[in-house]
Order: sequence, then structure tokens, then C-alpha cells
Amino acid sequence: MTAPARVLTVAGSDSGGGAGIQADLKTMMALGTHGMSVLTAVTAQNSLGVQGAWELPADAVRAQFRSVVDDIGVQAVKTGMLATAELVHTVAELLTGVAVPVVVDPVGVSKHGDALLAASALDAVRTELLPRATVATPNLDEVVQLTGVRVTSPREMREAADAVLRYGPRWALIKGGHLSGEATDLLTDGHEEHWLRAPRHPNRHTHGTGCTLASAIAAELAKGADVPAAAAAAKGYVTGAIAAGFALGGGIGPVDHAWRRR
Repeated sequence: MTAPARVLTVAGSDSGGGAGIQADLKTMMALGTHGMSVLTAVTAQNSLGVQGAWELPADAVRAQFRSVVDDIGVQAVKTGMLATAELVHTVAELLTGVAVPVVVDPVGVSKHGDALLAASALDAVRTELLPRATVATPNLDEVVQLTGVRVTSPREMREAADAVLRYGPRWALIKGGHLSGEATDLLTDGHEEHWLRAPRHPNRHTHGTGCTLASAIAAELAKGADVPAAAAAAKGYVTGAIAAGFALGGGIGPVDHAWRRR
């Protein structure tokens, strides 16, 4: 029996199961790939927010990565919460030796507004990690963190994309979910433009959307799709997951990664 496409997530955990490594692996399985993980940080997290976060030593991150890549191999990599400049540097260095698509989700804050990336790590993300990205997937808050560009309407998303592309990713996917109206994202490599639009669902339970979208893109790339096709398929998957998001605990619940099976 042939093994499914292999996708590696390098990210932090979410003890509540809605985002982070947990969301990544659920997404990868839902899309028919084999998900593997390199844990960068542990969080105490639930529907109300992040109560604590502890990054792992760089040696532990390096050992996990080498253990998976050197034996099992990968066909795409997704990065999420990297927490510190040292871990950003470590992961960027590891990625230089892996000739597969890399999706960089430059996680800066959680859905609840909790910081997940040290301010001192932003330069390392800009100069070391983004140049290794096949696709970078910042939301509008992360665009501001990385570039200083503020987007208040879809027409300003081109400026945001240009600012992100200057740091070296092949493609930028600027996520417009924080704007009003349709949920509109812009995917561009500076030449081609692809506007990804979906109806906005009146559901507050959207924890894990960013992790899920980036992981879905990585899964589709691992299966052989090109970037525009992978992004479009991922947008469709995450839109369905948002529509089916459900309440857990007393705060914001997760998207439903298994919505296609229900």
C-alpha cells in the first residue's frame, strides 16, 4: 500500500486542541496526508486564551526535525509558532537543507490577542525565515508587525503583499478575514494575482483558522498542487471548517476540521 504524502508542521501546541500542532495534524489528516510534527513550544491554552507558554530548547527542535526528515522524509513543511529569535534562526537554518515547499505562517498573536512571538524575533522572521518561504500567510495584524503597513480595505492588500514579498517569499497570501464584508484574501507573487473570496459565516467559533489554512496549503502542495491551486483548495476547506465551528468552554470555540465527514 502506498503511503500518503508527508507533511511536517513545526509549531507550538494548543492544549485546547483548536490551533497549533493539534489543528495542523487534524487538517493534514482530513486532507489525506500524513502529518508529522516538530514541537517548538508548549502552551497552556483554552477557549478563553493563553495562560502560559514555554518554548523548547533549540537542540530539542533540531533533534525532532532531523529525526523525521532523515528517516521518513517530507514533501512539504509548515511553520507556525516559533516563539523566540533563537528558534526562528534554528528552524530557518534547518529549512535550508530541505528542497520542498515551505508554508510560513508568521504567528505573532493568538486569536485572543496573546503574544506568541517575542518582539526580538521579528527581525529573524523577516531576514531568515521569510526568504525560505514558498508561501507566507500573514493576517492583517501580522502584516503590521512585520511591515508596518495597515490595511483597512481590500484595495490596500496589494501594498501589504508587496511589503511582505520584499522579504523574499515566493508568494504572499494576505488574509483579509479581519475586514468587513466577504472573507477576501489576496495571493500574489508580485506578478500574478489571485483573489480568494468566500461568504462570511456568522459564527464566532473560529479558533485555529490561520493554522488550519496554512496547514491545508502545505497538504495540497505535498500532494502536488501548484501554489494557486493549493491556496484555493485550502480556502474552500477552511471556509467549511469555519461554518461548522462549534462552542467549547466559555470562550471562542474551534473550527471543525472534520466537517466534511459529518
